Amino acid sequence: MTDLGPLLWPNTVALVGAADDTDILRGRILNIMRHHDFAGRLFPVSRSRQTVQGLPAYASIAACPEPVELAILVIPAAAVADEMTRCGEAGVKAVLIISSGFAEEPGQSGTDMQADICRIADHYGMLVSGPNAEGFANTAAKLCATFSPTMEMDTLPLVPAWHSDDDGDDDGGHIAVVAQSGGVGFSFFDRGRARELPFSHIVTTGNEAALESLQVVDYLLDDPKTGVILMFMEDVKTPALFAPVAEKALRAGKPLIVAKVGRTDAGVRAAASHTAALAGTYSAYQAMFRRYGIIEGFDQDHMVDLAMGFSCHGQRLPAGRRVGIFTASGGAGGWLADACADAGLEVPELDPATRATIDPHLPAYGTSQNPVDGTAQTIRQRGYAEMCELIARSPEVDAVLAVTSARNPAGWEREREKLMRVGAEMQKPILLWAYTLPHPAVRELVSRAGFPLFENMRHCAEAAAAMAGYRAFREDFLKPTAASWTATTARHAAAADVLNAAGPVLCEYEARSALAAYDIGEASTALAETAEEAIIAATLSEQAVALKVQSPDILHKTEAGAIALDVRGGPQVAAAFDRVLAKARAHTPAAQIHGVLVQPMAAAGLEVIAGIHRDVQFGLMLMLGLGGVLVEAFSDVVFSPLPVSHVQAQKMIKDLKGAHLFDGVRGAASADIEALVELLVRLSVFAQDFAGQIDEIDLNPIRVHAAGEGVSVLDALIIQRRQT
Repeated sequence: MTDLGPLLWPNTVALVGAADDTDILRGRILNIMRHHDFAGRLFPVSRSRQTVQGLPAYASIAACPEPVELAILVIPAAAVADEMTRCGEAGVKAVLIISSGFAEEPGQSGTDMQADICRIADHYGMLVSGPNAEGFANTAAKLCATFSPTMEMDTLPLVPAWHSDDDGDDDGGHIAVVAQSGGVGFSFFDRGRARELPFSHIVTTGNEAALESLQVVDYLLDDPKTGVILMFMEDVKTPALFAPVAEKALRAGKPLIVAKVGRTDAGVRAAASHTAALAGTYSAYQAMFRRYGIIEGFDQDHMVDLAMGFSCHGQRLPAGRRVGIFTASGGAGGWLADACADAGLEVPELDPATRATIDPHLPAYGTSQNPVDGTAQTIRQRGYAEMCELIARSPEVDAVLAVTSARNPAGWEREREKLMRVGAEMQKPILLWAYTLPHPAVRELVSRAGFPLFENMRHCAEAAAAMAGYRAFREDFLKPTAASWTATTARHAAAADVLNAAGPVLCEYEARSALAAYDIGEASTALAETAEEAIIAATLSEQAVALKVQSPDILHKTEAGAIALDVRGGPQVAAAFDRVLAKARAHTPAAQIHGVLVQPMAAAGLEVIAGIHRDVQFGLMLMLGLGGVLVEAFSDVVFSPLPVSHVQAQKMIKDLKGAHLFDGVRGAASADIEALVELLVRLSVFAQDFAGQIDEIDLNPIRVHAAGEGVSVLDALIIQRRQT
């Protein structure tokens, strides 16, 4: 872990380029820092003025009366390198570069100046954040080193007063923000603070010339106040950092909620032009997110609402996906129940014992089945806290969602003591959805009691689902796992012999030989170079056969028409042999053709594709998709980083949108999932064992037969890595 203390917790801060004019960045940053009563010392550095905004100014970093821990540079890009050198000579430990005009700009000049930043940082051992950053805020230190207008706050303290003690000790559950985009990063704070949420840090990283987001996350994970981290991610500079930092967060029980831009071509262009980022393949990011339980957010409000759930209930996450709903509005309760179903939650009927405790508090026209419709009369007489408590006692639910208008502070104030007691004692989370805009006093009261208050119905349900999913995922992750399958020395040697003897592209008959060493499919022995050899091979199979051209220059035989299926009898085999070769030569006249593979037709089953793909950032990824040769039409695929255990392979299958097809539909038998899982694990091991040699593997299609009958690999292709 990189110690970011000098950057985020400095005692002395110098602002190089400070100005009196608070309408420009050089003046606004100093004004914001002064406004929030930073307890350390601020030294404006200005060559033209003796005082700036009422503070003594100094002509240089070296002239400051105390050693400077953090220097903030708001000067022209061309002057940054020289100023950094002066900082290094003066013993400055950290530099925050607000200035823009570096690698995010077109042309070589900005890139070269950014390279100078890295060189100088390395030479002096300085922490450097930016350039092109919007700065950061450390709410506990009341240090807001930024020009963000969200920090020019006149009414709200940085942290809700009820959430923090003067001695610096607090009740935890703070939210940290780490963002490559400054504006977006501080927007999370702006939206969340209005929800009475506590933030520990907001750190924007800009171009990340020398300090990147994952290093900041790594540091903040050790902050006892921080319980959940929001990330706005354009790319990952050092992919090797991703897995260890993500695993550290998961083991610590501190959820990462991430927005990844660059999912579309337009998003990729925007990322590259904004911070000189090279956006990685989105499917690979999704695979990494799934591997480490990272929660993906879709917009600011969605992410802030998810964080609100974890902030309030991080220590009492729901043990399952069953929820009880309490409402005074039958329609709103039914609407929320639908939203819960959409989010993957269950709304079970309450048990008789719990209903017996609820019914005496309901009018005749109320209902306790779930949703519990208490009507306005029950709210008036018993209040939300007591009714939610009764529902939460049911063994049939893991969390309670309550529907409220949250509009009238008087009603809520009457049950203040009950709210505080239930909020402190209840072990199951209670979430509130306000169908009208909540009164600020109500939001403050329920937040103080520990209940998240959502204005968006779907976000309320999705937060409950995310909390339950995160707890289950983390518990599974922390369980001891059985050792995965490993290849023997003999198996490895046999596969290596085939790979080393082959060219850059292994045709199906070659790929099958390499993979069969790991018990992935079966080796092919019936490669025919003449029609007579094809007839002999077909006769030996004693059933209908498929004929497929074998050429490293024709990777997609179906598109070339160089394949014949369900062929029977000698004359038909001979004709099919000639037809396959003719199609292949017409498609690619210069193709090198090794022969025609003759294979028995496989039994019926569910068709899937499995393969290995080398992502430019995260390396080899295992892919699984539904549809076999039609996978591109279905677009139902999932990826996973290597290695893949049996449990992870099972989860890949469950993550497919069409996973229910494995259970059998319209009378079909359930598929042999165990055999497919074993194939995926062995393919993962094969790819890892030859990671330096393999670029791609395609097993397409694979036919998954009925339970207990295994799988058949119908086609295989291996592309070896080009050696440089």
